[in-house]
Amino acid sequence: MKYTRLGRSGLSVSRLVLGTMNFGQSTPEPDSHAIMDRAREHGINFFDTSNTYGGQFGGGLTEQVIGRWLAQGGGRRDTTVLATKAYGPMGDGPNNSGLSALHIRRACEASLRRLQTDYIDVYQMHHVDRDTPWDEIWEAFGVLHQQGKVLYFGSSNFAGWHIAAASEAARSRHLLGLVSEQSIYNLMSRWAELEVLPAARHYGAGVIAYSPLHGGVLSGILRKQRDGSAVRSGTGVWAAALAEHPDAVEAYEKLCAQIGEDPASVALAWLLAQDGVTGPIIGPRTSEQLDGSLRALEITLDPATLARLDDLFPPPGPNGAKPAPEAYAW
Repeated sequence: MKYTRLGRSGLSVSRLVLGTMNFGQSTPEPDSHAIMDRAREHGINFFDTSNTYGGQFGGGLTEQVIGRWLAQGGGRRDTTVLATKAYGPMGDGPNNSGLSALHIRRACEASLRRLQTDYIDVYQMHHVDRDTPWDEIWEAFGVLHQQGKVLYFGSSNFAGWHIAAASEAARSRHLLGLVSEQSIYNLMSRWAELEVLPAARHYGAGVIAYSPLHGGVLSGILRKQRDGSAVRSGTGVWAAALAEHPDAVEAYEKLCAQIGEDPASVALAWLLAQDGVTGPIIGPRTSEQLDGSLRALEITLDPATLARLDDLFPPPGPNGAKPAPEAYAW
């Protein structure tokens, strides 16, 4: 396994991040535990979850699954960098969502109980809360940090200017601020390159890329359709992307065949090659899928292949691979 620092922090994390959104819902608990054990064997130490994962409204089902795995001991907690999130609704009440100081406190305490741990390594805002001032958010986070319940803080689904606003507010309070931003980012969804990645690099927040295979369309979907192995649960996501970019997807799979690599591995390797990306989140449904993801760490895409990928899936903006404002202005 390869490791890197999470943003400007001193925290070392694996370059592949284990996503757990399926745990307890589409992946049964015994299989989820087996996947986590397998990830640990491979040296993957960065596990990402959320209090809303698992499809059980307000129940934090996925956190419970992870908590029971951690409770088995054997050094599981000590060797895991555990990241979870707060923001989404955890009940019907008016204060059961968002990033108010009240909800942050309640959400963190509940996550700690479900995860069966006394601290969270990286506590992430799952979305920006436009109704709560940054001073309130960072004061609440500061209390959690002082209590030893949270070590680092991150964001998710932030625009570039939200990263800037959050970081400057933290700086004014002499806090470390954000060390990570979790954003949708893949070959077919490159909007993060305009402002999110530049902002994250400027403020020292490592980018954690979710949906690296764009709902499965970058995993070799045409081949899977031909051999009947396409996952039906992902049909709605990849079918729309495939309908919009059929020629690009077909050419992508041909390119991957030419270089002798699996399309999913190429998509992950491309993300690993992007400046400022800590690592992509992989969400394996089986231990075998997890094993297959490791190949991406061994792939180095040459300049010609990278250029061809830019041709197939162009960066956003009329002016090519440039950040804002050059992407759309002089």
